[in-house]
Amino acid sequence: MISTEHSDSLVAVSVFGEFTLADYKEFEELVSYKIRFEGPVDLLFDLREMLGFTLDVAWEEIKFSRAHARDFRRIALLTNDQWITWSAWVSQLFVDADVQVFEDEASARAWLEETAEEAR
Repeated sequence: MISTEHSDSLVAVSVFGEFTLADYKEFEELVSYKIRFEGPVDLLFDLREMLGFTLDVAWEEIKFSRAHARDFRRIALLTNDQWITWSAWVSQLFVDADVQVFEDEASARAWLEETAEEAR
């Protein structure tokens, strides 16, 4: 299950339990809409409550990232899991964005806000 919020050029997603393909498709629709009408976006992914993800989510993430390689400015990941941190660095191969991993939300949002201020 996911929860989403968005404002200006930020899309924030929190994942609870298993991250399914239906959840990822919901995320894709929101981000695609924001990109189409507002341009490049920043992403905040809170994965601290994620228990796992299905293989089709991983494949969809690779396809989506490659299709939107230049549509993201910064991507902040909230996690305490070293494997998710490692996969974040691998994901940087597919997108032209700054990717940072954080353990607390305040630091992640502050980092993303720097981008928003630079864009103004």
